[in-house]
Amino acid sequence: MNIQIFGTKKCQDTRKAERYFKERRIAFQMIDLNIRGLSKGELDKVKIVVGLENLIDKEGKEYAKRNLKYLVHDVEEMLLLHPLLFKTPIVRNGNKATIGYCPDVWQGWS
Repeated sequence: MNIQIFGTKKCQDTRKAERYFKERRIAFQMIDLNIRGLSKGELDKVKIVVGLENLIDKEGKEYAKRNLKYLVHDVEEMLLLHPLLFKTPIVRNGNKATIGYCPDVWQGWS
């Protein structure tokens, strides 16, 4: 398994996801969205599985800060430019992906 967790250190669900994989001694790579976002290729693979509209956090601070509720925007472009707009955590394992804390799904990834 090649697990990647995209999230932020302040996100409680991201910390829970990290703990889930640590407790099971499953190696993972943590990518902090404050430092680096998803690449175009990574975003393409994730959006196929979960859908593009499901990736943007419309309840988050970054969405409100950028006033996106009232603007017409290209969701994919905004996510690539501003990684803090993603719902977190995004957990990837090859072509599989989840958004949020989903231990029931991760259990079947072995």
